[in-house]
Amino acid sequence: MAFSARVSSPAISTINVTPLVDVLLVLLIIFMITAPVITHKIRTDLPQPGRTTATDNVDPIRLSIQADGSMTWNDALITDAQLGAQLSLAASRSQQPELRIDAADGAQYQAVAHVLSQAKSQGMARIDFVGH
Repeated sequence: MAFSARVSSPAISTINVTPLVDVLLVLLIIFMITAPVITHKIRTDLPQPGRTTATDNVDPIRLSIQADGSMTWNDALITDAQLGAQLSLAASRSQQPELRIDAADGAQYQAVAHVLSQAKSQGMARIDFVGH
């Protein structure tokens, strides 16, 4: 058996981009699927320039959310059912107090989001977060 060597064949000098395009299309599909899941839309009421707020003598409400999910309303332990009633009473006042939410470092996002949704649904307009 004799093998013949092709001396005159030119070397392939082009890059095969097909695998690169396949990988990029897979990454594009992954980002298109995960991007709507990552973004959360929350309506925030930012202060407007030139608006003055009247200072009132209503004491703010301190609502603490612990890491285990328990809540305290002005340092008194409160359940989820009592929270809705207390928020309803606070929202119906003539001068609505400010709700200051203090979430612990290990508090679950779902618990904080649930408190926010309850406060908004009861009509609380002044909600702030307190940091440590």
